[in-house]
Amino acid sequence: MNNILITAGLIVIIFFAASIRVVREYERGVIFRLGRLVGAKGPGLFFIIPLIDQFVKVELRVVTLDVPKQELITKDNVPVTVDAVVYFRVMNPEYSVIKVENFIMATSLISQTTLQSVVGQSELDERLTHRDKINEELQKIIDVNTDPWGIKVSAVEVKQVSLPEELKRAMARQAEVERERRAKIISAEGEYQAAEKLSEAARIIAQNPIALQLRYLQTLNDISAENATTIVFPIPIEM
Repeated sequence: MNNILITAGLIVIIFFAASIRVVREYERGVIFRLGRLVGAKGPGLFFIIPLIDQFVKVELRVVTLDVPKQELITKDNVPVTVDAVVYFRVMNPEYSVIKVENFIMATSLISQTTLQSVVGQSELDERLTHRDKINEELQKIIDVNTDPWGIKVSAVEVKQVSLPEELKRAMARQAEVERERRAKIISAEGEYQAAEKLSEAARIIAQNPIALQLRYLQTLNDISAENATTIVFPIPIEM
């Protein structure tokens, strides 16, 4: 009799221990009873029916997904290698279990195809200068595709765009030529402004001939300040 009671007590203890489940604050437990979805439980302590209920733990923290490098051709036929980072989290634990087999792998694959599509439809200059616009477009497209799985994509950041060495040298040469062009334009604008001022000065001196003599006297004053030994007098000059 005692053996029966001890055995029954052990069975009760084992049954009770097997029914206890604890999930953390950032986790949820999705329960299936005889194959049917019961719902998500947690956080904290709850109980399940052993051998009848199936328990799947889902994490709700933000997942940082590194998208592998993708080799593609831009809209202007430039070969580039691009990689990115996707930030997402589970908003609906039930959907993340019943709607998709592996939501992390599925999100990774949809991110790769979306990255190829969006970057392939943009030109290289747009990709380099409008990075925020490309990131926002990627985030919207991936979020729409993962929303039925209970996934919320919060941000997508393209980390690096790798270019062939020949293209890098061509772009460096282009930038150098552009700097030379701007330098020549600035120099030409300076010459034009100087010519305008000289023309205006000549017009004023032509209207007031005495201004030329005053300018000459000012020049003599400047020469004397430098202790010069030679002074040039223009002939003829009105004294």
